[in-house]
Amino acid sequence: MSRFKLSSAPAIALTSAALFGASTPFAKLMLGDGLDAWMLAGLLYLGSGLGLAAVWMLRKDRQDEVRLVRKDWGWMGLVVLAGGVAGPVLLMIGLASTPASTAALLLNVEGLATMGIAWLVLREHVDRRLLVGALAILTGALILSWRGGAGSIGWSSLAIVGACIAWGIDNNLTRKLSGSDPVQIAMVKGLAAGSGNLTLGLASGAHLPGLTTLACAGLVGFLGYGVSLVLFVLALRHLGSARTGAYFSSAPFIGALIAIGLLGDPVTLRLIAAAMLMIIGLYLHLAESHDHSHVHEPLEHAHAHVHDEHHRHEHASDAPPGEPHSHAHVHVRLVHAHPHYPDLHHRHGHG
Repeated sequence: MSRFKLSSAPAIALTSAALFGASTPFAKLMLGDGLDAWMLAGLLYLGSGLGLAAVWMLRKDRQDEVRLVRKDWGWMGLVVLAGGVAGPVLLMIGLASTPASTAALLLNVEGLATMGIAWLVLREHVDRRLLVGALAILTGALILSWRGGAGSIGWSSLAIVGACIAWGIDNNLTRKLSGSDPVQIAMVKGLAAGSGNLTLGLASGAHLPGLTTLACAGLVGFLGYGVSLVLFVLALRHLGSARTGAYFSSAPFIGALIAIGLLGDPVTLRLIAAAMLMIIGLYLHLAESHDHSHVHEPLEHAHAHVHDEHHRHEHASDAPPGEPHSHAHVHVRLVHAHPHYPDLHHRHGHG
């Protein structure tokens, strides 16, 4: 999981967005067959959790990553509550009486919430180029979602905005855990959120679908929610919340492209305009070069790593062999300059 180079981190984030975006048209197909929305949410999350549980038990490199420890479970609980419970519940409340066009438009608030919290609360560095790129991506997503008519703004619309804010909080909370095993993080979230949403769906009177639909929902959930979240956590580890959120905002466009072939959606001027804006935004982010002299203050933590310029430390006799490996290690104070993102080791202030 940690063999990726820093330069591939944007590709990881975009792949995460592609998998999640692809899940949307497939979910629409299942909802079109009469599957209850709350039940579907539970099945997608459970498919994610169960599939990743199998991967987690079978993978041979499990020891390369740091498992969640006691101090992490508080953050993990908040992640599940915000992103796996509050978000879906608020969304279901909002969708009950919000026009589809308004709901689709409002759902893009998640990307804005993720970036806003990262920049304003976590103080991740952003320059004018990145801000323009993020606005271009978000504007493209808004254009893509627009269906005409503003609709009324009432409690139902506010509930959808609340869901997006909950997911934005979830994304930034997950950054606190990004040094730990991403498969375990996504597995726990999927199992907890899936169980909760499935219980709520059954309590509301929904019924389990047939085996074919169950299998389809499980597969879509595993890829579009599970594998996508694993890659999202890896991107958070290397890029920080704001940049990962910006790349992930391309998911609506990716889903729309797939819907053209899968659902027969037409190619429209709106789609072309959204594509152009997103391409501009992604270019501005991909062409980023942030290079300056910076200070690494002394730090002790544990995560999967190789012995690069940031990891030149001694090992005890019981240290895991080979690379990458994971163990608690100490970073001494270091001053140097090189291109970097706000990853685990570069969350410093800027003058």
